[in-house]
Amino acid sequence: MAVLLIGTLDTKGTELGFVRDLLGEAGVRTLVMDAGVLGEPAFEPDIDRVQVFAAAATSWDAVRRGGDRGRAVSAAAQGAASIARRLHGEGRVDGVLAIGGSAGTIIGTSAMRALPFGVPKLMVSTLASGQTRPYVGVRDIAMLYSVVDIAGLNRVSRTVLTNAARAMAGMVAAPVGPCAADLPIVAATMFGVTTPCVEASRRDLEAAGYEVLVFHATGSGGQAMESLVTDGIVCGVLDITTTELADELVGGVLSAGPDRLTAAALQAIPQVISLGALDMVNFGPPETVPERFRGRRFYAHNPAVTLMRTTPEENDRLGLEIAQKASAAKGPTAVLLPLRGVSAIDTDGGPFWWPEADRALFERIRGELSSRVELIELDLHINDPAFARAAATKMLELLRAAQRR
Repeated sequence: MAVLLIGTLDTKGTELGFVRDLLGEAGVRTLVMDAGVLGEPAFEPDIDRVQVFAAAATSWDAVRRGGDRGRAVSAAAQGAASIARRLHGEGRVDGVLAIGGSAGTIIGTSAMRALPFGVPKLMVSTLASGQTRPYVGVRDIAMLYSVVDIAGLNRVSRTVLTNAARAMAGMVAAPVGPCAADLPIVAATMFGVTTPCVEASRRDLEAAGYEVLVFHATGSGGQAMESLVTDGIVCGVLDITTTELADELVGGVLSAGPDRLTAAALQAIPQVISLGALDMVNFGPPETVPERFRGRRFYAHNPAVTLMRTTPEENDRLGLEIAQKASAAKGPTAVLLPLRGVSAIDTDGGPFWWPEADRALFERIRGELSSRVELIELDLHINDPAFARAAATKMLELLRAAQRR
């Protein structure tokens, strides 16, 4: 067992040495990485700052002479991530523990985000009680609030750091990993307005011997799914709910970024794609909707969530994006069109029923999709049980075909 300890040995050396000794007493080997810039390190690290900055394609001397703290932190974060990724790939690191304030948190969590899901990651930080998404992202990073500033040892910091060391020792001593009984994993995407479809498809896949991980298509959910697909633990993607593409295109609050709908294509794993909730863009309360959208069609999902109907023009662009991304897939891919509506409120007589808008989406996909991608058109609503059954059946067909190769 080995833990990578990350921090700045010129300012946090006493604390890092304390944690290193505690881990040693617990029988855990450590590799200490020094990401400091200015002062002398409190003790000799296993990975010095020269190596850290070299891994960021610069040098410690150049960064020190530049006198730019922001540049130094960015370079240290890049170097720490590169080294952590390499050490884990070589089987030399079983977990990462970092200590820091604002700079140390950026550096430590950058290294953690470079590692796969399941590798223990613990950040002791002065920022852990605030907005942590910039540091955690979509990785399984545990953040422990330091309570006091990390500026020497005292009765509070000793307690926090002792708990951190014990937690990390426990995590690396009993790592969670795949076992023979684990089922193959299929990832699926769901929104409230596509829940009946995804739940029915999930039951069919589970009955066939698959474990289904359902991701809420709220931006971070889509990013988390893409991340796990990239890590290689997913064997297929049932991407029923691609609504995050609409938020990215139009400017809603639940975008998963421009790389949504790319990981399965790059990993060459089977995927079934549909158009769930592409009739909507998400905003907060009504007063938060940008002025430029005045006059559009809205639906109050609840007091905190306002939905805006996508237009034919926007759906045309979404159809193009889906067709292009699906056509670029390296693995078996199918696209399913629910011709009677793409969400629970996109039904005949429903608040977002707009056949012309849906038609623009369908027609663009028909016209742009590669012949290598199977296009399945069903005269059904997305939440019709028969549509869910068709999606699960196609997913199973692609998975079984991939297994036979």
